[in-house]
Amino acid sequence: MIEVTGLHKRYGQLHAVKGLEFTIATAEAFGLLGPNGAGKSTTIHMLVGALTPDEGRVVIDGAGDASEPAVRRHIGVAPQELAVYDELRGDENLAFFARIHGMRGAELRKRVDWALEFAGLSERRRDRVGTYSGGMKRRLNLACAAIHGPKILLCDEPTVGVDPQSRNHIFANIEALKAEGTTLLYTTHYMEEAERLCDRVAIIDHGELLALGTVDELIAAHGGDAVVEVELHELPEDPSQLPGQLTGDVLRVETDRPFEVAAELGKQLAVRRLKIERPDLERVFLHLTGRRLRDA
Repeated sequence: MIEVTGLHKRYGQLHAVKGLEFTIATAEAFGLLGPNGAGKSTTIHMLVGALTPDEGRVVIDGAGDASEPAVRRHIGVAPQELAVYDELRGDENLAFFARIHGMRGAELRKRVDWALEFAGLSERRRDRVGTYSGGMKRRLNLACAAIHGPKILLCDEPTVGVDPQSRNHIFANIEALKAEGTTLLYTTHYMEEAERLCDRVAIIDHGELLALGTVDELIAAHGGDAVVEVELHELPEDPSQLPGQLTGDVLRVETDRPFEVAAELGKQLAVRRLKIERPDLERVFLHLTGRRLRDA
C-alpha cells in the first residue's frame, strides 16, 4: 500500500530524515515511534506531498505519490497541529472538509452525522469549536481526517496533550478503523500507544531507522532480559553476595528466568515487595540509543 525508499530531507545543516525505507501493507497499522525531533512529522509531510524529498521516493497504492490528486483523494491526514477552525461549529468544520472531498447534499449530511458520532461530539455539534476542550478538538481533528472514508489514514501524534477520556476515545476510533481495513500510519513518542495499536513499529531517532518489526520481534531482538526488582525488609549480613544491582534496599536482577529467580529470592531474603518488569519498547529504545525514550 505504501512504499518508502531512500527518503532524505535536509533543512540547511539539519539532516532531518536520513534514508528512511519501509513498506506498509494494506490494512496494516504501522507505527513510527521516536522522540520529538526524530523526523516523524517531516516523514508524514513527505508522504502526503506537502514536502518534496531531497532524495528517495514514496509510492502509494502502486499509483504514485500524494502530489497526484488521484492518489491524494484516498488519503486522510490528522496532523499534529490541529486543522480545525475555532470560529466554526463542530458540524460546520466537518461539512467544510466533506465538501473539499466532493460531498454534497444527503451524502454530506450522512457523513457529518457519522463523524460527529465517531468523535463523540453529537451533542456539541452546534457549538463553536473554540469552546471545545483540547481533547475534544483532537477527536474532531481525527474525524475531519476520516470523514471521506479514506483507504489510508495518517495520524501524527493524535493524542498529544489530551485527557485520559479523549485518549481512550481516540484509541477506540483507531481500533475501529483498523477493524474496517483502513491502512494506518501512526506516529507517537508514547511506547504504550505503539504497543497497543500497531502491527509493526519502526523506531526512528535523529531521522534514522534504528529497528523495524512487530513489538514482540523488537523486544526479543533488543529488549534484553526481564528484571526482578525486590525491596528488602533488611539487608543480609554480606550484601556483596547478592546477585544483580543493589541500590539502598532495592535489588534489581536481570534474568531470562524471572519467575524462578523471584521464587529463589523470596526464599532467601526478607522481602517487603517484589515485582517483575517485562522488557518493553522503552527498554528497546534504551538499548538502541543509550537513553530513555521519555528523556530523549
